[in-house]
Amino acid sequence: MLRQICFAVALLTAASAHADEISVAVAANFASPMQKIAAEFEKDSGHTIVASFGSTGKFYAQIKAGAPFEVLFAADDETSARLEKEGDGVAGSRFTYAIGKLVLWSRKEGFVDDRGEVLRKSDFQHLALPNPKLAPYGAAGIQTLQALGLLDRLQSKFVTAENISQTYQFVASGNAELGFVALSQVYKAGRIAEGSGWIVPPKLHAPIRQDVLLLTRGKGRSGPAALLKYLRGDKARSIIKSFGYE
Repeated sequence: MLRQICFAVALLTAASAHADEISVAVAANFASPMQKIAAEFEKDSGHTIVASFGSTGKFYAQIKAGAPFEVLFAADDETSARLEKEGDGVAGSRFTYAIGKLVLWSRKEGFVDDRGEVLRKSDFQHLALPNPKLAPYGAAGIQTLQALGLLDRLQSKFVTAENISQTYQFVASGNAELGFVALSQVYKAGRIAEGSGWIVPPKLHAPIRQDVLLLTRGKGRSGPAALLKYLRGDKARSIIKSFGYE
């Protein structure tokens, strides 16, 4: 019996010795899915994820300045491609983990109609969106307004947030009557869970392809490699789809 216990302890010790703590930079729109994926991944693999959430533009600057991230979950496909080209990412490791959806959202029931006509009525004082220079969802919001011919008319109403999380807070707190946020932030059980919203047709903006990249600091480590592999599995993909991503 003692021998069996010692053998079990040895196995656990060996497993923990091979477990990595993975430093991950995650686009703010993907915070909720990442938290669920991390919980499942940690149970299944034994590795631990330490995630930082923020704007993709700021993460790019931090990585270039030497921030110790090992994996980047970007909110676009351009930033990861740029880092890979510049030698900050492992060549061939990049792939699209999700395609985001933009939604015009208000915490008020019935305020946003299902065609976005509220934008033409201009019956509001503030329209929140993330900084389009740093956040792809902000750029998609600008493209949507341009496609609708409303950019010049509504520009004076903009409340520009640092990232998509802050944009959500502006609208949720009532500081802005409505705003462009990620569908994943307000989506639950197959619908917009609270308030009212218009899911922006993809034809009105460039596709929000979100790429993941193994950064050079994560090269050769088992944890980051296991995480990228896990993302392609059915469990992770099911979680991603449950938040409204394609």
